[in-house]
Amino acid sequence: MRMAVISTVLIANRGEIARRIIRTCAALGIGTVAVYSDPDAGSPHVPEADSAVRLAGETPAETYLNVDVLIAAAKEAGADAVHPGYGFLSENAGFARAVEAAGLCWIGPPPAAIDAMGSKIASKQLMIEAGVPVLGQLEPEHVTDADLPVLIKASAGGGGRGMRVVRRLEDLAGELTAASAEAASAFGDGSVFCERYLPTGRHIEVQVMADAHGTVWALQERECSIQRRHQKIVEETPSPLVSTKPAMRAALMSAATAATKAIDYRGAGTVEFLATDDGEFFFLEMNTRLQVEHPVTECVHQVDLVRLQLRIAEGEPLPAIAPVAQGHAIEVRLYAEDPGNSWQPQTGVLYRFELAQPALEFEVLRSYGLRLDSGVQNGSEVGIHYDPMLAKVIAWHPDRREAATALAGALRRMTIHGLKTNRDLLVRVLSDPDFLAGETRTDFLEHHDLFQPLLDKDEVKLAALACAVADAEANRRDAGDLSGLPVGWRNVFSTPLRKKYADGTDEHVVSYRLSRDGLAAPDHPNVGLVEASAAGVALVVGGVRRWFSVARYEDLRCVDSASGSVQVHRIGRFAPADSGAASGSLTAPMPGSIVRLAVAVGDRVRAGQPLLWLEAMKMEHQVSAPVAGVVDELTVRIGQQVEIGAVLAVVRPETDEESGS
Repeated sequence: MRMAVISTVLIANRGEIARRIIRTCAALGIGTVAVYSDPDAGSPHVPEADSAVRLAGETPAETYLNVDVLIAAAKEAGADAVHPGYGFLSENAGFARAVEAAGLCWIGPPPAAIDAMGSKIASKQLMIEAGVPVLGQLEPEHVTDADLPVLIKASAGGGGRGMRVVRRLEDLAGELTAASAEAASAFGDGSVFCERYLPTGRHIEVQVMADAHGTVWALQERECSIQRRHQKIVEETPSPLVSTKPAMRAALMSAATAATKAIDYRGAGTVEFLATDDGEFFFLEMNTRLQVEHPVTECVHQVDLVRLQLRIAEGEPLPAIAPVAQGHAIEVRLYAEDPGNSWQPQTGVLYRFELAQPALEFEVLRSYGLRLDSGVQNGSEVGIHYDPMLAKVIAWHPDRREAATALAGALRRMTIHGLKTNRDLLVRVLSDPDFLAGETRTDFLEHHDLFQPLLDKDEVKLAALACAVADAEANRRDAGDLSGLPVGWRNVFSTPLRKKYADGTDEHVVSYRLSRDGLAAPDHPNVGLVEASAAGVALVVGGVRRWFSVARYEDLRCVDSASGSVQVHRIGRFAPADSGAASGSLTAPMPGSIVRLAVAVGDRVRAGQPLLWLEAMKMEHQVSAPVAGVVDELTVRIGQQVEIGAVLAVVRPETDEESGS
């Protein structure tokens, strides 16, 4: 077999995975071409590549899902190979064929293998024939009450998009429509199907690598059971369940190998299973691409999976024996979202994004420690068009508890300024006794109260006090000729300083005085001041010295301490003008596009009834009626782009006469 030689790779993707591929290519001396949409013009992956090609447009359909413009970009830049990353067109057989038809090397499995696994409906039949255990499929039109609950799944794609759990038969039709629309938007294919829903299962998967010479590696299993919206947020290897069941591990490896060989697979792939606590497992799907969670496998096996993808695409054989695994690796996905508010995606500027501890970026760890794979950097702007994942943080240590503890500590001390994230939730998950005991199931978040911020109200008040003192120091620093006056100086000594800060809906009024005797804060009688600057404050709290760093961005204050972080907004002495929105107005929780309307002006609606759907960050977000009433106004249309806070509809509560009571 004649070996191909790849000299320049076009990366048909963006963000974190594009940066990851660029890093390995650079180490191998392979040239790279980035592509970018208009919103991604400032993305870190663009300057890190050797060259870059603009894809005119904003939406995925115009850019990263547009086969013709991607092929044209590869030719224009002189690339001889295409790496699809994950998501977008990575599992699109038509794209793979177009790449090969253009005379380019496709760094991925054969198009026929993508086709075989591209339809979850058809792939299950193939797996049955290969002797792989399969969970039975249900035709949507034949679902009965006896089948409930059921899970609706997109036939194409993954990542939790196009998935819905249905527990009431009357909800099935609407959820099928919603799942199909979401799948069509994300993958260009609205096909969906149903299967029995196992709410307490475990998500176990096996990383496979296969070459063109018949060698298949089934690497150590990963467990990805901690999920939100059917999308993984914590991934680890080995699985705490499988580690106690050697026979189950052997059966998983055998099933994954059989699945891989059944479709003449080549390259990196993942065979996913749903498992029960007693060791039974069922085939879910095969992802014919690199997985988001591939770093944990790279850590424990000491392999660069992207490098192997490139070498397999060139025709090189794998070593006959796969590398053995050692230690335990855990990865978390950091998202710009508000877990306590229906996982609402967040947009805006990420002022600072840094780990407090040393970590390798995008590289295979050669010794125990931390790794960071990030698609953002200080100053990045997070918009509405793409998935809200900011980064993956990975810890590799000799055992599971040590990995979890180290990762939780690194996250707690991480500097994240400007956007709300799921960081506090992740720390709580990693620190939870059930998680540490290996009791990880797909319904974990439903049965654990983990959505509170790490800092309680007293800690937030203490952070607000630190803000007030640091702000006073900043004011003195900027005061020019008056900078020599003591901080908080007043003609009338008895008059305390008062500053207001808002933490979400909570307002904190800080009252304090600074004198030669130190800090006097009526609400904090056991707190003393050690030192202060505009950048931070050292306080003695109940005899314990603690340091609070304070960063300011316009009215935003970000306070970091060893206990955790909090973001508050400085409230000026004058209240902001009223927005003027009518009573009953429903406003956009985030910027996005209106994709569906369920009501019209004049319609009577019940409390909780869906009114419309807003698409942002590749997910649909339902806007529902807060009360029973009448739709007085509907100010948007399908396809319209709206900004955060825009009035979408006005629902007037119905009167007793209208309700008939």
